[in-house]
Amino acid sequence: MSKKVLVTGGTGYIGSHTVVELQNEGFEVIIVDDLSNSNIEVLDAIEKITGQRPAFEKFNLADREKTDAFFEKNANIDAIIHFAAFKAVGESVEKPLEYYRNNLVSLMNLLENMKRHHLPSLVFSSSCTVYGQPDQLPVTESTPRKPAESPYGNTKAVSEDIMRDFSQASEGHNCIALRYFNPIGAHPSALIGEFPVGIPNNLVPFITQTAAGLRDELKIFGEDYDTPDGTAIRDYINVVDLAKAHVVAINRLMENKNKASYEFFNVGTGDGYSVMQLVKTFMEVNGVEVKYQITDRRAGDIEKIWADTTLANEELGWKAEKTLEETLASAWAWEKNVRNLK
Repeated sequence: MSKKVLVTGGTGYIGSHTVVELQNEGFEVIIVDDLSNSNIEVLDAIEKITGQRPAFEKFNLADREKTDAFFEKNANIDAIIHFAAFKAVGESVEKPLEYYRNNLVSLMNLLENMKRHHLPSLVFSSSCTVYGQPDQLPVTESTPRKPAESPYGNTKAVSEDIMRDFSQASEGHNCIALRYFNPIGAHPSALIGEFPVGIPNNLVPFITQTAAGLRDELKIFGEDYDTPDGTAIRDYINVVDLAKAHVVAINRLMENKNKASYEFFNVGTGDGYSVMQLVKTFMEVNGVEVKYQITDRRAGDIEKIWADTTLANEELGWKAEKTLEETLASAWAWEKNVRNLK
């Protein structure tokens, strides 16, 4: 019997790539997504890639009645990977209550049903935003968390605390939080990738949409940071590498290899690149021009961060493998495919 995994937010960017990797490893997948930032056609693409169509239900997990009803029907789930959350830093500054309500209530509804139905394992989509602007780089898992720079970042920190307290109080329930750095790129098939609804909040889809002519120009937020070229530095990880980390984490919990009821790992490459480096590398790798303009800093953004991935490499046996050039080429291949560009 194949193990059954619920993937919340499974038609989204990281969720869809993780569904592919799970199905490639023989897991049965059921997706819950409200399609607020994704498209139902993603299911067709997943089926094309893997030959298998995941089960799907549409609702928002912050709706307690619908979430309870779902678990009454699907009590045979072996594990949960929880992606479903609002995730735009800038928007969270403008709409904090929406972010707290959606991101925290959905998690608590999941955990309550885990307890009710004796479901032991949850892998959570966390973020390096919990570190704020760290005093020392690279960040390790022992780097102190700082007060978040945005409501979005705070929902991740509070969610981690909720899971820690829940798993300690509820014997037999185990959680792993994966603290992502900056996921970019697309599946090598170019059938799934980052396809935000409306104006992109993330850098790479804004780059690819500008290169494709959908946007007049890319805005680079700030050139006066304390970095070599003045633009912010991030650790950019290929989305397929990130997806594979979730499969490793799920297997760790299912095989009872976790060393505590709540664990957390940095999931990045260990390398930091500036926004300007990323834009220039994209243009060089793909042979396209991207018009850009430097503008003011954006509220909630930090200056620089990248990961020390030693713990994930050694404890999980996972390592990011794809190069920045390969990743940016995949992002452009996806954009061209979805826009029918030559």
